[in-house]
Amino acid sequence: CICAGLPVAEAVFTELSAHCTIVRRVTEGQRCAAGTILAEIAGPGRAILTGERVALNFMQRLSGIATLTRRVVDAAKGHAVTILDTRKTTPGLRILEKYAVTVGGGENHRMGLYDRIMIKDNHRLVASLEGPGGIRRAVAACRTAHPDLEIEVEADTLEEVEEAAAAGVEYILLDNMSDDEMSVAVARVNGRSLLEASGGITLDRIPAIAATGVDFISVGALTHTVKNHDFTLLFEEV
Repeated sequence: CICAGLPVAEAVFTELSAHCTIVRRVTEGQRCAAGTILAEIAGPGRAILTGERVALNFMQRLSGIATLTRRVVDAAKGHAVTILDTRKTTPGLRILEKYAVTVGGGENHRMGLYDRIMIKDNHRLVASLEGPGGIRRAVAACRTAHPDLEIEVEADTLEEVEEAAAAGVEYILLDNMSDDEMSVAVARVNGRSLLEASGGITLDRIPAIAATGVDFISVGALTHTVKNHDFTLLFEEV
């Protein structure tokens, strides 16, 4: 696996006792074979036993995310594409889970609704109730309300891709498109906006999607369907 979460585990034990000391035997982000000793802890037995499961749960979850992220990043090697996470995170753990994505070699998409405007399918539907040109109107309204924020439009069709590019948005999300459709979108946009592939992304599809020329691939599975790794903590007499 890819080890992630050592600083979190350290924080657990040192919070329980100032007399706990941790020596890392691997570095954060290191690929580790089964049986690898990740760290050694010394300190009061009560504190170590109290923090054992909390620390292991954090490390198991974060290492699972980092490991899957590394597999996706490796699958896209050779192409100028960035692997992103999404906001499909475990409630209360978003910051840590997104941290684990970066340990695995990916990058973070939006942390919340506040750091980039995303005009998604439901927003487009509401905007279309006023007639044709809904994307253009939505983009204009967002520029007026939040001139300092970048805008991304989710597009289901090539027609919506063209309307979003013409509106001058910084990013266009190609939602659940085929590889052929994404290749066409890359050619039509021709650098006017950065393109993000999303929806239905599997590890097997990564090389072909990366080859279409998109700038980003966002993968919700990095955090919402990841498998935790199994770690254990064992006492030894010294």
